[in-house]
Amino acid sequence: MSTLKYLTAYAPELQQQVQQMIDKRQLADFLLKKYPHVHDVSNDKYLREYVMTLKNRYIKKSAPLSKVAYDSKIHVVNNALGLHSYVSRVQGAKLKSKNEIRISAIFKKAPEVFLNMIVVHELAHLKEKEHNKAFYQLCQYMLPDYHQLEFEMRLYLTYLELDGALYT
Repeated sequence: MSTLKYLTAYAPELQQQVQQMIDKRQLADFLLKKYPHVHDVSNDKYLREYVMTLKNRYIKKSAPLSKVAYDSKIHVVNNALGLHSYVSRVQGAKLKSKNEIRISAIFKKAPEVFLNMIVVHELAHLKEKEHNKAFYQLCQYMLPDYHQLEFEMRLYLTYLELDGALYT
């Protein structure tokens, strides 16, 4: 089951069910039936607006964002889907800090719920740096079905890796 690298943390029974879907070539049908359309957040400007809308709705008092962008290198270089970076540097006598969110460019052509899940994940890092209980509680506060969407997004990534683009 080496084709299931995105699902290694899940129960073997669940991995076996997914492998059966792959073997029967049913994974694309499952994903397309559940998520027939992609979002229209197609560039960095729209992505910033999308992220800021969520930030202002759920964690308005968190640190400001200096940059929000799609990044075509994230998935390959960092084996991640999004990055939240916090940079501090001394400028004169002041300590300046910047928060940036970068989302893998593979989410430019994805269902909106998967983009939403990744953005929620990265926004949660503004308040909680570690993947701990408080982090996941914040994710669920912003997106109640966070864990189910994370699993289905992992199915989507598995499909992309095996068969290429699902949406054209």
